[in-house]
Amino acid sequence: MSETIAVIPGDGIGPEVVAEGLKVLQAAVGTDTYVFQHHELGAQRWQRTGEVLPDDELAALAQAKAIILGAVGAAPGSKAIPSGLLERGLLLKLRFSFDQYINLRPSKLYPGVATPLSESVVAQGPVDFVVVREGTEGLYAGNGGSFRTGTSQELATEISINTAFGVERVIRDAFRRAARRRGKVTLIHKHNVLVHAGGLWNRLFTEIAAEHPDIETDYLHIDAATIALVQDPQRFDVVVTDNLFGDIITDLAGAVTGGIGLSASANINAEGKYPSMFEPVHGSAPDIAGQHIADPRATISSMALLLDHLGRPEDAKRIEAAVDADIFANGTTPGTRRTEAIGDAIAARL
Repeated sequence: MSETIAVIPGDGIGPEVVAEGLKVLQAAVGTDTYVFQHHELGAQRWQRTGEVLPDDELAALAQAKAIILGAVGAAPGSKAIPSGLLERGLLLKLRFSFDQYINLRPSKLYPGVATPLSESVVAQGPVDFVVVREGTEGLYAGNGGSFRTGTSQELATEISINTAFGVERVIRDAFRRAARRRGKVTLIHKHNVLVHAGGLWNRLFTEIAAEHPDIETDYLHIDAATIALVQDPQRFDVVVTDNLFGDIITDLAGAVTGGIGLSASANINAEGKYPSMFEPVHGSAPDIAGQHIADPRATISSMALLLDHLGRPEDAKRIEAAVDADIFANGTTPGTRRTEAIGDAIAARL
């Protein structure tokens, strides 16, 4: 019996890149492996109905095996999108409702792809690492408020929530991934200043590392990590960090490996109790929507993450290899091929 995958094409270029992701996914596993159930959610849905994520939609999404998301954001219309509406009302609501506590973002510098890294740094060897970011706690948990709002005495707070349970499960996931890769985990935090949250992360990291003597470990303060990503990115294999630092460091990681236009991501509930969500890192790019020049390869790479999570690692590797080959053969210059042509070419390799 076919399993259901929920699809949220979203806004702007979202529907265009998602169509190519589904094309490649079906080329890899066949057309009858999954049933795709589409959901209209995002800026245009809110502009039309005033709804962000209604309860009935959330309940329907909960029944899916996984969720594919294109991009949501600015869309043409008379109603401007309030800041944070889609981020908190849709994206974070999905993460929290489905306990997607691992935000996974691979970063790989493909040969021949333009990078701001110096030639001497690139010459040091391949850049290929993955960031395991905690996704449901930290400063994004929504614990805070304001007092005397709008006055000269306004007080605003955002409180970082870090539980031993939440931190431990993310660190353990990072060690499991390192065992499948090159056997190294780097913790990024700032425990010399953030002594409470950072102390918890550092203590649990040290305890779990002791259970894995075969895995090399490393620690960097977040500020030092930004320098290392520019001067010595080859030192990283698996990076584990909290929600805020992970959000920041993965954008820099995307930049040094050719731009976030190639960056895939996953929001994972590792136990499979709830559906995990797979999406490109880039936004909805409304300025090029409808022109069919958006690069779908971040979405296609996200399909590899989806298949790996659903227990089809060999099919995932086939997609990864096809994307690698397409980038090597065609480069990444924007606008040189239509969106559909890129999807067709990668699907043909499968």
